[in-house]
Amino acid sequence: MSDAPRKQVTETPGEPPAEPGTALRVAVVLLVAASGALETISFTALDRVFAGVMTSNLALLGMAAGRAQGAGVTAAVLALAGFGLGAAVTARFTRGCEGTVTHWPRPVLRCLVGEALLLAAGAVVWAVLGGAPGRTARDVLQFGAALTMGIQSGAMVAAGRAAAPTTYLTGTLATYIVKGVGAGRPSRWVPVRLAALIAGAAAGAAVLRTAPGWAGVLPPVLVVCALLAAGTPADRTGRGASG
Repeated sequence: MSDAPRKQVTETPGEPPAEPGTALRVAVVLLVAASGALETISFTALDRVFAGVMTSNLALLGMAAGRAQGAGVTAAVLALAGFGLGAAVTARFTRGCEGTVTHWPRPVLRCLVGEALLLAAGAVVWAVLGGAPGRTARDVLQFGAALTMGIQSGAMVAAGRAAAPTTYLTGTLATYIVKGVGAGRPSRWVPVRLAALIAGAAAGAAVLRTAPGWAGVLPPVLVVCALLAAGTPADRTGRGASG
């Protein structure tokens, strides 16, 4: 996250468009892993809703309402509200950002720093409670988890072509199959992101099972690692790399 001038990439007519460099792609993979780890805590240890997958939460809200399950309705509403607030706040702070393929704009990085700090605060609360929060604490943590995923999702939208979805990958998978595999142009990075989601969720579940009080540490650590990767010099951007 240096203040040094960034090298701008210009596109020449007839040449393939520039693509993000390896450092930014690795940063996206790390954010995907962070979201996978947080989803494990959100779904299995809080109230069985997702922190970042709002399509599923809308369905869960409908099911809970249909079954007259007040706790399920509350959890889904908290997750939806937290995610919406996080995305809205990020939109406010990244307004006017002009993302380039070479780097993430400084406001995007600041939002991700805020996400990491919120995740770290949640990890401290989780540890103090021994990984077994009560009803009120679960509600607060559920809202906070969704808030961070809203921030992360909004930041990736603001980053434009230099980023990719990190909290919901259904569209990523569909695009990969239809426009990648189906068109004979599969990206090597999409399977890596999908694998990172699985790995993050698996790691979160393993820590939750073996050392519940430490389960909250993994997401903020992964977000910090993503920030470090994204803050490296962006002049390695290549042209026409499969993405």
